[in-house]
Amino acid sequence: MSVSPLIWGITIAVIVALLAFDYFFHIRKAHVPSLKEAAIWSALYVGIAVVFGILVLIFGGTAMGSEYFAGYITEKALSVDNLFVFLIIIASFKVPREDQQKVLLFGIVFSLIARTGFIFLGAALINSFAWVFYIFGLILIVTAGNLLKPSHGGDEADNFIIRMARRFFHTTDYYDGDKLFTIQNGKRALTPMLLVMVAIGGTDILFALDSIPAIFGLTQNVYIVFTATAFSLMGLRQLYFLIDGLLDRLIYLSYGLAAILAFIGVKLILHALHENNLPFINDGNPVPVIEISTGLSLTVIIGVLVVTVVASLLSKAGKAQTAINNARRHALNYIDLSYTADHAERERIYGLLVEEERQIEQMEPKYRNKAKDVDKIREQVAEAHRQHAEYQRG
Repeated sequence: MSVSPLIWGITIAVIVALLAFDYFFHIRKAHVPSLKEAAIWSALYVGIAVVFGILVLIFGGTAMGSEYFAGYITEKALSVDNLFVFLIIIASFKVPREDQQKVLLFGIVFSLIARTGFIFLGAALINSFAWVFYIFGLILIVTAGNLLKPSHGGDEADNFIIRMARRFFHTTDYYDGDKLFTIQNGKRALTPMLLVMVAIGGTDILFALDSIPAIFGLTQNVYIVFTATAFSLMGLRQLYFLIDGLLDRLIYLSYGLAAILAFIGVKLILHALHENNLPFINDGNPVPVIEISTGLSLTVIIGVLVVTVVASLLSKAGKAQTAINNARRHALNYIDLSYTADHAERERIYGLLVEEERQIEQMEPKYRNKAKDVDKIREQVAEAHRQHAEYQRG
């Protein structure tokens, strides 16, 4: 089904309006979103995506609607995985809590721009060269393998661009609110806020290289690819604050995503064989292989995600790892005075730290002692308690 320029225009206008609303009504004034605020807006954005999918089902038909929902769920799952890396980058740059929303919104906008570019490039390649499906399929299978490596989710902030920026440009080690530039010793200097945005933008390009082939494996309808990708990114900022601290709990998410990407990669290669025109494969003729339907794809994607999430939430090792990681993060955030200037927020962090300590004490030692750097974590927690005691006396 072809989509008219009018529908394209309306869709793009709605997406731009949502981003503008997000900035002017939530980001412009630096603040830490409450759990209630994050939950309401996360649910609203998911609701908008679902309503849009229902409209696609009504006006575009069952096949088009199924492709949209399969694409949306896949891209949403990948975007949650992206939050792990965003969390690492933001933590490594010690972005003040009040200004993290601005960094996240920039990441979402840049991600949408990067993905849009890759979508139209991918569509042009697919229309001209059917063998591109082979490349897309191999990219996804390699990506699935990389997700299973223990190093996945390492520190992405100290990348080449950041090192070069710090070497050749005048940069500061401190933030000046949410400003990208400041004056230091009478000279204009880059703040860490600009550097963290560069780091986020760089990783967004890498994410696009994985996510776009994944959704092209489910549909070649450019409108569906674009809208499923765009709506999956909407609300990612709110989702970050809603599940902050729970991301570590999804210890099997990388395995689930690896399975989904490998499945879609195989689907793409089968489709490439079915449409084959490469002379060195079956003399340039199509290969009679089975093709995986969109319905089966949707079932597999949902099934894998449900199993992954449930297994992660029920895992005792996952619960222990989550509590320990959260205790370490909250202790470091409390100790770091630049993390937030809001005293209520610091008290909230301390309260979470105390609650996590209580949970850790109730756990079986075999799960509790598996964490790395246990002694160092205990020192950090003890320092947070010492500083809190001083704060209470002062």
